[in-house]
Amino acid sequence: MKISNKVFVVTGAGNGIGRELTLQLINKNARVAGIDLDKKNLLKTAELAGNRKSSFLPVEMNITDKIGAKELPEKIISHFGSVDGLINNAGIIQKFVPVNDLSLDDVEKVFNVNFYGSLFLTKAFLPFLLNRPEAHIINISSLGGFLPVPGQTVYGASKAALKLFTEGLYAELKDSNVHVTVVFPGAIATDISANSGLEVQPSDTESKFKPMPPDKAAAEILSGIEKNSFRVLVGSDAKMLDKMYRIAPKFATDFITKKMAALLKT
Repeated sequence: MKISNKVFVVTGAGNGIGRELTLQLINKNARVAGIDLDKKNLLKTAELAGNRKSSFLPVEMNITDKIGAKELPEKIISHFGSVDGLINNAGIIQKFVPVNDLSLDDVEKVFNVNFYGSLFLTKAFLPFLLNRPEAHIINISSLGGFLPVPGQTVYGASKAALKLFTEGLYAELKDSNVHVTVVFPGAIATDISANSGLEVQPSDTESKFKPMPPDKAAAEILSGIEKNSFRVLVGSDAKMLDKMYRIAPKFATDFITKKMAALLKT
């Protein structure tokens, strides 16, 4: 789908990949409604848009709010006149602990943000997207959505649910005007740990992975949108582990378990 002159909704637009997606969409002559819980970060995104600030609508909102999600399309359409694309990017990780040590409240929070938030917004926007000449839904899953990662088992389960939901949505909409893409980022240099309410020292992970900068990750995702890709693997780690897991799933699981050993609290 051509990005120019389209209206996109981007969740998690206040930082990381969401902010980069927003800025790059605007630079490609799109207009963006950015959704985030953090108003301060949304205003920073608007500031970074510079002289294209009028192409950005900041919306402070919790995506797990069913009523807010239902009312959002009309709010955006009243401002921009239409909506053509939805990028469900917002997500959180869990504490780096085994399932046995994770509270049910934490489990519910992860699923509410990573799966139900995306589901609520998809349900809210889909009727409007179906009435556009061409539209696109992009759901950001994760490397952990196809490969089990110890210490992030519930996070992975929420992203795997989003993966299968997106692929099922693609199958249902393949003969319609709405394109559907699922994205699997690997290690990206964002503030997801802090935004998830966790304390993780950078030194714990830097020796294990070389994260991709969020601007490069966003560029790969937008390329996938323009190509109407079915799936987009972001980063060399995601691409390598995708192949490894399909060929030898047990070996891949043991491999990632060894890599994550330093982060897993037992």
